Amino acid sequence: MEELAKEAGITVRTLRFYRERGLIQPPRREGRIAWYDEHHLARLRTIAALLERGHTLNGIADLATAFESGRDVGEVLGLGEPTEETPVRLSPEELADYFEGEVTPENLAAALDLGYLATDGDAVVHISRRLLDVSAALVREGVPLAAVLDAARRVRSHADALADLFVEVLSAHTPEGEVERLRPLAKSVVEAELSMALDRRLRR
Repeated sequence: MEELAKEAGITVRTLRFYRERGLIQPPRREGRIAWYDEHHLARLRTIAALLERGHTLNGIADLATAFESGRDVGEVLGLGEPTEETPVRLSPEELADYFEGEVTPENLAAALDLGYLATDGDAVVHISRRLLDVSAALVREGVPLAAVLDAARRVRSHADALADLFVEVLSAHTPEGEVERLRPLAKSVVEAELSMALDRRLRR
């Protein structure tokens, strides 16, 4: 414990307090010896970074709980399934920098529930670089992250319906195994229709 506290730049008393609050995981024990590792040190550095950004210990505890309830990266990404999206690995403090002041326990839980975020040790993985960048851009334009996530949930239901439609049509009229090759055509139709729908709304 003394070695870990020294590496993290905190006192042993502070480290004990963090353990009592559940902010770090218990050490691995071998008899009377308690072993801490790099994951404990990474968590302590994350806590320090979040405290510097103005988060309270109660808020950090809520964030830690939300992270630990996140699904495994492989489960969220569906390893082995086709995807055109590029995952992004972030530290919790890097995620906080993307959405300054908006990474609340509620927003984090919503992003985990949507499957946008997954945990990988003490890191966070966002499933899509494009969605991460667009979400951050919307927040910078003044749209609250909670509103972005709520809209994403609604978009998800429409996107699933569109995907079902195209898979059904293509499966019925193309040779077996050709649906994946034709997915760019389906995306082009959706992009064009969305563009024209936006034109109609904006003209009103």
